[in-house]
Amino acid sequence: MEKIRVGFFGFGKTGKVVANEFLSDPLFTLVWVVRRSQVDHQKYASHMLGHEFATGEIFAATDINEDFFLAHPVDIIVDFSDSTGVRLYKKAAQLGIPIISAISKYEPQDLELLQSYIKLTPVLYSPNITLGINVVMVAAQILQKIAPHADIEIVEEHFKGKTEISGTAQKIASVLNLEPEHVNSIRVGGIVGHHEIIFGMPYQIIRLSHQSINRAAFGQGAIFGAKFLIGKPPGMYTMETIIAEMFRQNIPVY
Repeated sequence: MEKIRVGFFGFGKTGKVVANEFLSDPLFTLVWVVRRSQVDHQKYASHMLGHEFATGEIFAATDINEDFFLAHPVDIIVDFSDSTGVRLYKKAAQLGIPIISAISKYEPQDLELLQSYIKLTPVLYSPNITLGINVVMVAAQILQKIAPHADIEIVEEHFKGKTEISGTAQKIASVLNLEPEHVNSIRVGGIVGHHEIIFGMPYQIIRLSHQSINRAAFGQGAIFGAKFLIGKPPGMYTMETIIAEMFRQNIPVY
């Protein structure tokens, strides 16, 4: 079986961890990595992440031209860069290369550009691509339908240096039709990410929670998404909708 060839955008703190997950999975080969600057230009991501084999050549954003994706073919693109990264792979979308975007926050014009690609190729867009948080999000929507009278609060905990409200918590609030004041933020130590949805009802409390203990969870989510996306028709996909369909297919019968 031929390996799935991956092109990767972003090589920051999280991007490096995610890239390493693809390097460690025998189903994939990391062909190249594009980062914004010229730092580590034309080195290999595999060497920088402690592997002896040479793969994942590092390119700068300025290397991307009309012929780049033909000269360096891949089967899927994974984006962990920033809002503007979407501008670099328009040609790839035109070639029909599937795209996974895990950007936590897009500027409106960049999100509009990403959405324009869905006419050309399958796009999986999930700001938090971990498997667990999407399972929790779908479960929360089901529970809300079962107990619409419940009071609901969201608690999100992250590392001390994170100043903005978690995009994932905002997404949870949105799908549950909650106002922003129902999101409670805690910033302490080096927490990677913890989200809890609390349902308060008379005489009982239900808590749905998810904790990322390592950024590699994002890599495993991206791998899950890549396996799903290959071979799909053009359109917009999310981890949430994928998980929701799996819920429907696996409802136990008693």
